[in-house]
Amino acid sequence: MKLRNFLSANILAVSVMCVCLPLAYAETPAPAADSAKPAATEEQAHRLVIQVNQREEDIQDHILSNIVNLQKYYGMDNIEMEVVAYGPGIWLVTEKSAFIKRVESLMMQNVTFTACGNTLDTIEARDGKRPALLDGVEETAAGIARIIDRQEQGWSYLSP
Repeated sequence: MKLRNFLSANILAVSVMCVCLPLAYAETPAPAADSAKPAATEEQAHRLVIQVNQREEDIQDHILSNIVNLQKYYGMDNIEMEVVAYGPGIWLVTEKSAFIKRVESLMMQNVTFTACGNTLDTIEARDGKRPALLDGVEETAAGIARIIDRQEQGWSYLSP
């Protein structure tokens, strides 16, 4: 009887080891890139500068949608964004914009919109009138220089 109990215990122990050891040393698969949101901390600030240099409404619509999607993904308080409009993209931030309400709404959500002074000067010289910017839109001397400055400050860059 003692021998049978001894053998049963040993067989059980070997069986457990055969099953458990491979599991203990198996690699755990890494989670998919989109399966978990990164933890936002004060040390990990998300900052994005977005270039708008095209007048096409579908492109401008896409940019504004990207902004909203990023706010949803990171949380509105965990990402800082600035849209820099220059060249034909300047019209996004003027009173002739097809997206006035959306731009104004995003500005109320702390998204900064910046217009290129060089572009405004060029339009004024050509047309005799400077485009009227939406209230709250900031102006910078040179839009491309603003983008470079932001990148040098560690901001990510998006050019749709």
